[in-house]
Amino acid sequence: MPSSLSSRVPALIVAALLAVPALAACGGGSSGPSVKVTAGDTSCAVAKTSLASGKTTFAVHNSGSKVTEVYVYAKSGSEFTKTVEEAEDIGPGTSRNLTVDLAAGTYEVACKPGMTGNGIRTRITVGG
Repeated sequence: MPSSLSSRVPALIVAALLAVPALAACGGGSSGPSVKVTAGDTSCAVAKTSLASGKTTFAVHNSGSKVTEVYVYAKSGSEFTKTVEEAEDIGPGTSRNLTVDLAAGTYEVACKPGMTGNGIRTRITVGG
């Protein structure tokens, strides 16, 4: 390998690796609309509760003092117990996106402060 090229190979590798996350973030909107969720110690505020079917990104912000997790549940029988998607270990003051592909129906978004129990739930409706 010519010496000028061999001295640039590490820099080219680093540049390529740094480009991967940037390219991934340019997914062309494949994650669908974004819905803000504010998870507190005693609340789970979902900004929009009527959604269109397809991919939705829940932009979760933990405004509480405890580590939380957020679940999207579908019905299993008469109860909302079927986990569709989840985001765990969301620390106080931090945010995380949770992308879910939702079919028409009714779901519940559950915030679980302290990562315990059934959570504080908000019902959402997804249209066809």
